[in-house]
Amino acid sequence: MTQNANLAALSAAGVSVWLDDLSRGRIQSGNLQNLIDTRSVVGVTTNPSIFQGALSQGHDYDGQVRELAARGADVESAVRTITTDDVRNACDLFAGVFAASKGVDGRVSIEVDPRLAHDTDGTVAQAIELWKIVDRPNLLIKIPATEAGLPAITRVIAEGISVNVTLIFSVQRHVAVMGAYLDGLRNAKIAGHDLAQIHSVASFFVSRVDTEIDKRLEAIGTDEALALRGKAGIANARLAYAAYQDAFDGGSHTSVYAGLAASGGANKQRPLWASTGVKNPDYADTMYVTELVAPNTVNTLPEKTLEAAADHAVIAGDTISGTAAEAQAVFDGLSAAGVDLDDVFAVLESEGVEKFVTAWQELLEATTEQLKAAGGN
Repeated sequence: MTQNANLAALSAAGVSVWLDDLSRGRIQSGNLQNLIDTRSVVGVTTNPSIFQGALSQGHDYDGQVRELAARGADVESAVRTITTDDVRNACDLFAGVFAASKGVDGRVSIEVDPRLAHDTDGTVAQAIELWKIVDRPNLLIKIPATEAGLPAITRVIAEGISVNVTLIFSVQRHVAVMGAYLDGLRNAKIAGHDLAQIHSVASFFVSRVDTEIDKRLEAIGTDEALALRGKAGIANARLAYAAYQDAFDGGSHTSVYAGLAASGGANKQRPLWASTGVKNPDYADTMYVTELVAPNTVNTLPEKTLEAAADHAVIAGDTISGTAAEAQAVFDGLSAAGVDLDDVFAVLESEGVEKFVTAWQELLEATTEQLKAAGGN
């Protein structure tokens, strides 16, 4: 099959295209394989909202739910079995991509229970459990970048487990995440793990930043404030990429990573652009694709955005490198206009965790009802 030219160009520019969705129907119908073959998709991300949507629609899981009900499985173990089965099967589907990319891509993510977002020990324990259950080298365990998540990232990396750090909204927190990853690599090396086998991405959320900041700019209402609408998300991501370059790609703080790479084969923690579906219809539907192109990045796309990019995205090479000063000017303007950026990022993190917890609760409730129905209760 032939790869779509726009998405092939995006890949050629150094952006790994990952799909922000997974379901049993996608795997069994051949849809996911088709996206690999025609849309340059080389990975998949999941989250509680995605699993909740997959299990609540259609009948793809009915047979397994009946089997679990017959065995007397409780809802927590049933959800764990269903979700890890999907992720394991997706990992197997991407095994060829994983091998061809030498472990960089072909990755599938699964998230720890979002109710553990502020529980370091609980996060570490479940991360290790999920790693063992799925039992595939191309798995990524998603850990939120909360204050409790930072030491969990270090401890899980130290176990030799690959991690997708999620719910990153600010550059300051991104810097802390990169530090947690490097600390984990140091400890993993001491423990005798092969650093070359440990991979990580830092999932930096984009569109949610614009949604929250635009709301505040409109409330301020000045011409200066309104002129900044739709600029914060991209500027924030570009500053995050500059921070990545500083830590991993020849910047002033690259020596720590360089030492681990030279002595143990450590991998860079790539920035991943998350939440790249455009929520404001006034904005171009591919802006979080075309404006965030740079080497060694990942863009995890909802299918609607993936298809929009395939149809009409214009990929013009690297649109990030060298833009840090311009991006900082946007943030200076936001502060001058009266936007409390610390509060923005605190609200976004809190809401991000809350949304995933709500989706997880809905998933548990729906599965409970399905188990009852399947068991005849």
